[in-house]
Amino acid sequence: MINEKTKITFNQVKEFLLKKGFIVKKKKTLLNNDFKALYYTFLSSLALILIFFLIPTIVEFKKNTTIASKEIENNSKTNFEKVLDKKNLKKFESTDEGLGTEYFEDILDDDVPDDSVRFSAQEIEKLFRETDYNLINVRKTKLVQPFPIAHLPKEMKIIQGTKKKKNLFIKIILPLILEENNKVKLDRKKLFAILNKSNNSAEEKRWLNQKFKQYGVLNKDLLTLKIRMDIVPVSLALAQAAKETGWGKSRFALEGNALFGQWTWSGEGIKPAGADADTTHKVMKFKVLKTSVKAYLRNLNTHSSYKRFRLVRAVLRDNEKSLDSLILVNYLDKYAETGEKYIIILKKIIKQNNLKDFDDVKLMPSSIQLKSLI
Repeated sequence: MINEKTKITFNQVKEFLLKKGFIVKKKKTLLNNDFKALYYTFLSSLALILIFFLIPTIVEFKKNTTIASKEIENNSKTNFEKVLDKKNLKKFESTDEGLGTEYFEDILDDDVPDDSVRFSAQEIEKLFRETDYNLINVRKTKLVQPFPIAHLPKEMKIIQGTKKKKNLFIKIILPLILEENNKVKLDRKKLFAILNKSNNSAEEKRWLNQKFKQYGVLNKDLLTLKIRMDIVPVSLALAQAAKETGWGKSRFALEGNALFGQWTWSGEGIKPAGADADTTHKVMKFKVLKTSVKAYLRNLNTHSSYKRFRLVRAVLRDNEKSLDSLILVNYLDKYAETGEKYIIILKKIIKQNNLKDFDDVKLMPSSIQLKSLI
């Protein structure tokens, strides 16, 4: 047994053997310096070969994937445009059936006070300043407070500056459109809740019968009611109100709170100036502005002239698309005698005034029920 004192190191043995004439070399391992260099060179070369071999395959795969993705996207867009094509909409014409005329009895019979106050432009502007209500903030926050202004100020005709006049008009009308759209949304929400139930209560059945009457669905078809009971994009409603009133300057708007130029042959209205003596139609007259907005929504949602408008809206819904005013406006050629020219003007108003900014604006809730819509 060798103790610590008798241990012999490798160097001592080597030195001893050298003195005796022996040559002592340390055994080389496989991965000495020469072999290491060759080994790493081989691995690098192999890696480069693999890279150059795989690059064309990767590029081709990416190219094919991109093409396939574009084909899917283009096909989807093409198919959707085909659905919206007027000729192809014929297959949907079996839906949205019923009398197809507008019903306004419940709207005109609304309990609206006749003595509602008309504020001046100065008073309205002061109210908006005090509440920090301006369109810049609305576009940023996407929220607006409810302002139930009953009448346009008489000064709309004389307000200096086009921008100032347009801004005041939008600020007055925007909350009214949002409020009426919200009422439709709540009804639509209730309708879907009823449709999802196997049995309906007597109260729900009474509610459905009331809505069938309001929306002119004589055959009580639920699909027709679903198609008709829907909102109108805010930008489209604003554009039509602007066009029909000259941004609030028209006699119909100032004297009759008529924002959308709807005609009547039996109800209370204002006869257009310069109309032929044998003309029987009048422009509908309303107690307050919001009633005009409500009648406008009911008109687009019931009259047979706007059946394609409603069907395209339903197609957008079914395809989980937004209700794009620049698409839907194409189906309002029957709203005015000028037809296609009317559509062109509305598109111009929407684009030039960036009205689509208001399509996703929410009305700040005035009740717990309305909070569900924000």
